Amino acid sequence: MTTQTLQTPEADLVYDVHGPLPTNDGRPVLFMIGQPMDASGFSTLVSHFPERTVITYDPRGIGRSARKDGRVDHAPETQAADVHAVIEALGAGPVEMFASSGGAVTSLALVTAYPDDVTTLVAHEPPLIAVLPDARAAERARAGIRDVYQAKGSNAGMAAFIMMTSWQGEFTDAYFAQPAPEPAAFGMPAEDDGSRDDPLLSDRSWAVSGYRPDVDALTAAPTRVVIAVGEESSGTFTARTSVALADLLGQQATVFPSHHGGFAGGEFGYPGQPEAFARKLHEVLGDAG
Repeated sequence: MTTQTLQTPEADLVYDVHGPLPTNDGRPVLFMIGQPMDASGFSTLVSHFPERTVITYDPRGIGRSARKDGRVDHAPETQAADVHAVIEALGAGPVEMFASSGGAVTSLALVTAYPDDVTTLVAHEPPLIAVLPDARAAERARAGIRDVYQAKGSNAGMAAFIMMTSWQGEFTDAYFAQPAPEPAAFGMPAEDDGSRDDPLLSDRSWAVSGYRPDVDALTAAPTRVVIAVGEESSGTFTARTSVALADLLGQQATVFPSHHGGFAGGEFGYPGQPEAFARKLHEVLGDAG
């Protein structure tokens, strides 16, 4: 692996190259992106693709990629332009792409703006409120996370985030009638560390969950777009957004093993099934492995 930095007027974009460039077998580079997760979250999944050249990167303002634009928001269109710049700098396009969570939203914006950058996109559980029938209620639930975080800090905010993302079905009156969960219910301390800049819990990433995919542009693009959903995610917020988006694109969501972070090992305390997940990704991409 080598680590490189692409310096742009607005950000220093740090990315890791796993394998040779150009590739040994003529296969496209496999680009993996997340949001707000940085490149470190893909370390286990990358290990299951030893025969492929894989690129992982830190989105601007996250991990090692320092912002110089004076902003703190995370807009998918901006992140998409960054990924496009990295692909151009590599001289390795078009690429295949696996993108998860907010990174999947970025990937949809990338295919919309730069349709020739990606041959196959596997977009795993993009959290797109706009595609839901209960979008207004989902926005209210999202605001509730922000409010708890601002009032009580990261542990309380994370507890509220877990409550929202594990809720089954539409956000009904029963959801909003619940008291805010205590961090202790999820094994977290109640202490407030004083920070209020977490991109997941603040409103800094609302542009991600508020993104409206351009279905016509995605359908017209030469990119093969595969919307993926975890088998353990059924009925949850990101499963519902995935199924709804797949329906808009005239397809059924492709079921992958495990949950929203199913490709991860034990690095973050909630391991998925990375080996099985990687097998499914190999299958979808048409790899022999």
